[in-house]
Amino acid sequence: MAVDIVMPQMGESIFEGTITKWLKKPGDKVERDEPLFEISTDKVDAEIPSPSAGVLKEIKVAEGKTVPIQTVVGVIDGAGEASAAKPAQPAASPKSEAQPARAAQAPPARAAAPQAPTNGKGAPAAPQAAPQAPPQAQPQARTQSAATSGSVGATGAPATGGVPTTGARDGGGRIHSSPLVRRMAKEHGIDLSGVTGTGAGGRISKQDIEALIAGGGQQRGVTEDQTDQSGEVEEEVEEAFNASPAPTPTRQAPQMPPPPRQAPAQVPSQGGAPAAGQHGGQVHAAFESAVPREKIYFGDYEVQPMSVMRQRIGEHMVASKRVSAHVYSVDEIDMTKVANLRAKSKDEFEKRNGTKLTFMPFFVKAAVAGLRAYPTLNSSLDGTNIVMHKEINIGIAVALDWGLLVPVVKHADEKNILGIQRTMNDLAERARSKKLKPEEVQESTFSITNPGVFGGLFGLPVISQPNVGILGLGAIEKRPVVINDSIAIRSMCYVTLSYDHRVVDGAIAHQFLHKVKETLENWTEPLL
Repeated sequence: MAVDIVMPQMGESIFEGTITKWLKKPGDKVERDEPLFEISTDKVDAEIPSPSAGVLKEIKVAEGKTVPIQTVVGVIDGAGEASAAKPAQPAASPKSEAQPARAAQAPPARAAAPQAPTNGKGAPAAPQAAPQAPPQAQPQARTQSAATSGSVGATGAPATGGVPTTGARDGGGRIHSSPLVRRMAKEHGIDLSGVTGTGAGGRISKQDIEALIAGGGQQRGVTEDQTDQSGEVEEEVEEAFNASPAPTPTRQAPQMPPPPRQAPAQVPSQGGAPAAGQHGGQVHAAFESAVPREKIYFGDYEVQPMSVMRQRIGEHMVASKRVSAHVYSVDEIDMTKVANLRAKSKDEFEKRNGTKLTFMPFFVKAAVAGLRAYPTLNSSLDGTNIVMHKEINIGIAVALDWGLLVPVVKHADEKNILGIQRTMNDLAERARSKKLKPEEVQESTFSITNPGVFGGLFGLPVISQPNVGILGLGAIEKRPVVINDSIAIRSMCYVTLSYDHRVVDGAIAHQFLHKVKETLENWTEPLL
């Protein structure tokens, strides 16, 4: 029995994942839950286990390819028929987009399409595995398919092979594309009705939009005041490159689009309302430059492509700044009592429990006390609805050599210091070894980040969506302070709260910080 291997959902608001490495080859035997391939998203780099025992029959998505969640990336033959194994086909990744759910959306006539479709001129269409036409040939291909789109729509049997289909419309006029593609198109002002789809059935894929963006956005929706500007931008970029000396092959700048002249339009949701904060909508933020690209490449330099995780972190951080009305509050906490208690108990704590005691569990417990007292900060915003979470799940930022992850301590309000410390140590260790499970980076209701571990006095962190608040911890260091008109040396720590002013007012934010401060300065919970 054939078992599909799908791209799992690795976190809230994550729509896609990139396969970084296949750990098995077609024909290899696999056991259930044995690591099968590695994926990368902004939330987690993880090894994905095999859903079944058998033989890896087919790899449908090659390494380095990015596909939406729930896409079938491979097939396992549960019967163990090694002879049926197929080699990996890098060009077969577009086929993976033809999921059963998508096929069900097509009209009945599409399912009855002949096996050898034509391109509208009587000639057979190119096979599915044919490589995508180069960018220079795309405008012509779009013109040809646009000329035949009327007849295709009338017959209800468009070509489903390798020949691109302009607009990728079905019989009802709906464009075949994913929500991610529609968000990207809206972000860059691209009219999907004129875009050539290279996916199965003419579906417009993420790669099609990226190709247009990299090519300068030939299919952008053009308004009257943009018509002349687009030509000017192309001329300016061409002149800038012709005037600059040719770089050496090893220093050649990558082909990047020029910075847009206008700020990206607000990304609406499918219902037409702004997607910012509505019904899980997420802005697929573009990487924009504040200066013309020719002013970036100068002197001695090398180009290092951003990793998939780095790109996704950038996208989500820009999206969060655009969506949430960030406001920041700062307070100072006397950590002397907690520092003395930890110093006195940490050796016995480790000996008795087998785990080291850090300061973070104290801050988690204090944050829980603050969230109980002021639950508005333990919420999310869905359009004009505030979702008040009854559970308290604390996301803890973990710095990695290759990026940043935010694993979640679930039900933190039900754990004592030992339970929180063990959970945090386990999550951090598996984050660094790429062993986190998808559900362990989901469903946070509040977040904590600790720039103080690197010596920072304090930071102003960006809110991790869909939370409305994040607590930033500064370094704990001894400083002279005034106590009862006397100068004393105390262990002091700055804490900051970044909060979404759409939901949280300054009064609530400062009362929350005061509760955190009060809990830590008057600590009473025993450690042993």
